[in-house]
Amino acid sequence: MLFTRGLGVYAMSRAGQGQAIDARDDSGNGGHPAPPVRQGELPVHDRRSAARIGGAQLLRAQPDPCRDASPRRGGGGESGDRALPSGEKAPRGGGEHRIGAAGVPTSPGSLSEGTPDAFSRADAIYGSLVGFLSGEEAGALTHDELETRLATCGRDLLRQLFQDHLDLRASRERRAGAVIDAAGVAHEVIEAGHRRGLATIVGAVSVTRLAYRAKGAENLHLQDASLNLPAERHSHGLRALAAIEATRGSYEEAQAAIARSTGVALGKRQVEDLARRAAIDVEVFYDNKRREPGTGADVLVISADGKGIVMRPDALRPATQKAARKDTHKLTTRLSKGEKRDRKRMAELAVVYDATPVPRAASDVLARADDKNKAPAPVATGKWLTASVVDSAKEVIAAAFDEAERRDPGHERPWVALVDGAKHQIDVIRAEARRRGIEVTIVCDFIHVLEYLWGAAWCFFDEGDPAAEAWVAEKGLAVLEGKAGLVAGAIARKATALGLEGPRRKKADECARYLKNKRPYLDYPNALTEGWPIATGVIEGACRHLVRDRFDITGARWSLEGAEAMLKLRAVRANGDWEQYWQHHLAAERERVHASRYAGGVIPAAA
Repeated sequence: MLFTRGLGVYAMSRAGQGQAIDARDDSGNGGHPAPPVRQGELPVHDRRSAARIGGAQLLRAQPDPCRDASPRRGGGGESGDRALPSGEKAPRGGGEHRIGAAGVPTSPGSLSEGTPDAFSRADAIYGSLVGFLSGEEAGALTHDELETRLATCGRDLLRQLFQDHLDLRASRERRAGAVIDAAGVAHEVIEAGHRRGLATIVGAVSVTRLAYRAKGAENLHLQDASLNLPAERHSHGLRALAAIEATRGSYEEAQAAIARSTGVALGKRQVEDLARRAAIDVEVFYDNKRREPGTGADVLVISADGKGIVMRPDALRPATQKAARKDTHKLTTRLSKGEKRDRKRMAELAVVYDATPVPRAASDVLARADDKNKAPAPVATGKWLTASVVDSAKEVIAAAFDEAERRDPGHERPWVALVDGAKHQIDVIRAEARRRGIEVTIVCDFIHVLEYLWGAAWCFFDEGDPAAEAWVAEKGLAVLEGKAGLVAGAIARKATALGLEGPRRKKADECARYLKNKRPYLDYPNALTEGWPIATGVIEGACRHLVRDRFDITGARWSLEGAEAMLKLRAVRANGDWEQYWQHHLAAERERVHASRYAGGVIPAAA
């Protein structure tokens, strides 16, 4: 896909110049189509790099559609160059004399001046590729063989176009006036020919630029700022690709996906590092992101939950580390009943969304799926997710309140907090609402209520007894009608009347206790009349999507930084904010890597 778009644009641009280029180097073949590659004309040397097509070995000939017309990867630079700020190489000659893309000395000029010869090397690759495709050998290939060949050759062409453009910019770079760094030091010595490497989605290229030097200070490069080059060797395009692929599956799968789409081979640690760098601006992005306020009729819903992530031992919370050191297991190869490995750290998640109220009756909630007369449940819209394995539940819930206030700054809409009944969670929500002066109605998830009722049912009925289902439906309907206290008392009395003791009545007692303790948050008659949601399906789904689908990959053990970055990136993508976030990240990179190195945070302009 990348090659097809790039090659098509390039071909049209070359055809639109209106006239052929008079001067070409030998590899460009003087602007004429390259002769077809015939198998009978192929030499017998260099078999190691020969391609195999249709079972036969295709040995290199003159010209080869990709390799022979292309200079060595990296253009005029060395592949081992390090990145800024300490990666400058000493110039090979003094003064401002520079060599252009075609090996001809050039003088500085404006970027608007057309210099077609600068792309003669890319022209040579393109011409040879067209010559190959016009020949008999290409005509004998199947479409999949052509696809493979074009994908490889296309990347070579795009990389050379990239390199030629960088070389052209280098030949046109002009001196700036006063260049002063953030410490107030003037960089008055200017040297040409400083190079650094850059690994991109089309291959390795080299950037040549002027260096502004001062004794005892790091060199400054205005061209780096103009190109918004990253601090490390890998381009922002590779960083974005690594971030996207790493959120989809394991780092090994991300490696393979990047290699398939770009031909670039990255190590697993490199993919991890690139993903971490990609996530560093997520919090600031959301702190400054503007939201359109919702309509006054929509209810504003906040929900929170937690999900454990298997961590490396040094990334566990202190209490979990202590428990892990103390635990002794009965067996060495597996856990016995009730034992835990104490290797997880809780990730805190929160969601904010809007919902148009849909008034319902209790019978609508417990109606059968095929009942066409039941009222539909409210639909969540504008979902926003956040998650952290570093921040506490209090901090994550505060972030959710921040998002909710961006949607309703005047506190004019009804606010509802859906919870699973955890006391700590309820206490945090109440404290945050009180601190902000917001009235929030807390509602316990009805699905949790049903689970407690089912637990109690198996104390009174044999497993699989249809009567248990009818009993749960009856008690659930009573809870929806606001009779949670009566249901709790009835369950406790039934367990006593049946003479149940100890483990046999444990689930019944748990259900009765839950209904009694959470009764202030089980006001379902009011919630249904107002048309509010009464289930935490959105946050439960977020726990599955954000955490389980990615973090529960077999054998995965997470560092604190890696897990936090992955949660942030998956949340951004789940929120549909990736494109906006990436533009924000690139702007932040320019400020952080480049502008911050100059006086007043202002990058000087060329004279």
